[in-house]
Parts: sequence; structure tokens; C-alpha cells
Amino acid sequence: MIPRYSRNEISSVWEPKNKFQIWLDIEIHATQALANKGEVPQQAAEDLAQKGKFEIERIDEIELEVKHDVIAFLTNVAEHVGPNARFVHQGLTSSDILDTCLAVQLSQSANILISDLDKLLEVLKKRAIQHKYDVCIGRSHGIHAEPTTFGLKLAQTYAEFDRARTRLINARAEISTCAISGAVGTFANIDPSVESYVAEKMGLKIEPVSSQIIPRDRHAFFFSTLGVISGSAERIATEIRHLQRTEVREVEEFFEVGQKGSSAMPHKRNPILTENITGLARVVRAAVIPAIENISLWHERDISHSAVERIFAPDATIALDFALYRLAVVIDKLIVHPKRMLENINILGGLIFSQGVLLALTKGGMSREDSYKIVQECAGTVWENGGSLLESLQKDKRILKILNKESLISIFDLKTHTKHVDTIFERVFD
Repeated sequence: MIPRYSRNEISSVWEPKNKFQIWLDIEIHATQALANKGEVPQQAAEDLAQKGKFEIERIDEIELEVKHDVIAFLTNVAEHVGPNARFVHQGLTSSDILDTCLAVQLSQSANILISDLDKLLEVLKKRAIQHKYDVCIGRSHGIHAEPTTFGLKLAQTYAEFDRARTRLINARAEISTCAISGAVGTFANIDPSVESYVAEKMGLKIEPVSSQIIPRDRHAFFFSTLGVISGSAERIATEIRHLQRTEVREVEEFFEVGQKGSSAMPHKRNPILTENITGLARVVRAAVIPAIENISLWHERDISHSAVERIFAPDATIALDFALYRLAVVIDKLIVHPKRMLENINILGGLIFSQGVLLALTKGGMSREDSYKIVQECAGTVWENGGSLLESLQKDKRILKILNKESLISIFDLKTHTKHVDTIFERVFD
């Protein structure tokens, strides 16, 4: 991922220094387990733990010749360890190192992303409570429907990301497995107890059955989870973008002193942050299909998955980290215009209360079909010519036979649409 959309903590997970250190840790633990069993000298394990180190530039140099990254790494480590390096990597295959390392890196990334979600949930809750009763229009198909509150919009988003957090915890558990099973996964040249030892030391579970590689359904689940989370980020980002449109202008991203919105038009204040989140979400979701396609490999292993994962594992996790961080900042600093929300509620002259009239008429004895037709006629007049739905209804003798003017007025009360806000908030936050 390019530096523009990278944050240091998660980027460092994917840097060569961290990767090779994980490789070294795996080799140290495996050699120690073999020494504990008496299969290699204890001194070999001690030499690796004390002298084992690497140089990234040297590994790259060796790889140019041997065309194999794990062999290049082991060769470089051996240059520091000395003769006892011949006991390193006993009974292991490259996938034992690569796949166990990837599990650690994905688990490390998941920890950071869970922290990102925690921060996002914190600001969502704060802003939801702040705008709990700020009434705004709800829209279906982009058209005014009935009133809701901006706090409820944020409460829904909180619940959505709370589910995302649970899914990511499950995905972390799914991916956090260790495979030290040797060629084709049969433990022919390495005892299963070595795998158990390494898994415990690395904070992983053992892979119950590996085919030389960790099964890629685990990875597919992990990246699919990231894809769903990115979809949630895009959903609320898109909502904010719509609400910031000039014709709506119910909320807007913060605009810092000295910031400029357009190179040509000085008046512009564009929703660039949420547009950016939308774009980053697409990058994250782009990893989902390749991750699923990686499930199907030839026999016990091939490397068709390898290049794919080396590209999208860093990119997807880094992009999602940046998107979640940016979204938390947007929500925290979001400028909300309750007065404008009320203006938009009133823009259709009360048409948004049509369902209340329909229900009152049916409760008063009129058939639903007749009630719908009459209310729709009155609403159509207001839609075409402007004016007030209440006034249109109060002139209709068919309606006045069932509902008096006072009854009609009571239907046009916003409190009808906020009376259960507390109940919903209790469901979400308690």
C-alpha cells in the first residue's frame, strides 16, 4: 500500500524486518523443541537463539542466486550461527515457516483493526447520544419517507460495527493457526509435539490437518470478514456524502482552517474524506474473490496463492486500518445541522405524515383501499401544487366524516416518530 494511505503501526506488520523476525522465532522454537526431545544438540538450540540474526540486504542478495526466499533466509542465518546451523529447519518445509508467519501477521493486523473498531464505536456512541432526539427525515429510494432521528442513524451504525467487531474476533481465531508438519503435512520427519510447542510459543493453535499448507478456507473467511467491514464503512460514508449534498446539507465533514476544496472554485467544501473511505473500501473488497479462489490449490500444495497473498494481505489490512481510522475522525468531528434537518422535514408540507392519516381513517371504519385512495388524492394535490397536506385533508368532507380537525392536527406531531427512541437505544447500548 502506498504511504499516502498507510499508518505506521499496521504497515510495520508487513515490513521485511517483522516478517524475517517471525521466521527466526519459528525456527528458534522448532529447534528448541527438537533439542528438548534429544533429536538435535541443546547447544544447537542455544546457538540459534543467541547468535541467530539476519540482514535484509544479504537475504535479498542470496535470493537473487538461489531463487528461494526461505533458503536465502536460512543461509544468511547460518552465516551467523556457525556449524550448528545444520540442525536448523530439521524436518520442516518452507510452508511451515511461510504459513505460520502469515498467521501471525494476520493476527497482529486483526489486533490493530479491532482497536480501530473500538475507537470508532466509542465516537459513534458519543455522537449517537448527542443527537439522539435530533429529528431528521428518513428516506427510502432517496425520497422523503417518515421522520427518524440522526441519533438513530448513528445507533444503527454502532450496532453494525459492533457486529463487525465480533466477526473480526472470530476471523482472528480462525486464522491464528500454526502448521509445522513437514512435506505434504504427514509429520514424516518432524514430530507433532514440535508443532504444539511452536504453536504455544507463537500464541497460535495447531492446524488439525494441513496438506503442507494451512487450508485457505481460513484465509478466505478472514478476508471476507474484512470485505464486509469495508462495506459497512462505505455505507455510512455514502450516507454522509448524500447528507452533505448542497440540496440537503444536513451534515458536513469538518473543514479545517487553511483547507481548500477546489483549485478552481474557492467556495467548494467537498466530502473528500468519506469519498476516500468509499474508494478504500473497494480496495479491501478486491481481496475477497482472490482469497476465495485461493482455496482451490493443486493436491497438497502449489504456489498459485502465494503472489496473490503477498499483494493483497498487506494492502487489504492497511487500507481497512486507514479507512476505519479516517471514519472515526469524520464521525467525531462531523458538523450536524439540526435546524436544516427540520427545514427539510417541512419541505413537503406535511406529506410525510400520510401514513398516520391512513391508519386513523381505517381505525375510524373506512376501508384501507378507500383510505389510501383519498389520502393519496390529497397528497397528490400538495405534491403537484404545493401547500399543506393538513389543510388539504381538512377540506375533504369524506375525511371529516371520520376525523375532526383536532384529530387530524394530532397526527402531524413529530413526537409520534420519536416515542420509541429510548427503547431502541436501550437495545443497542445497554
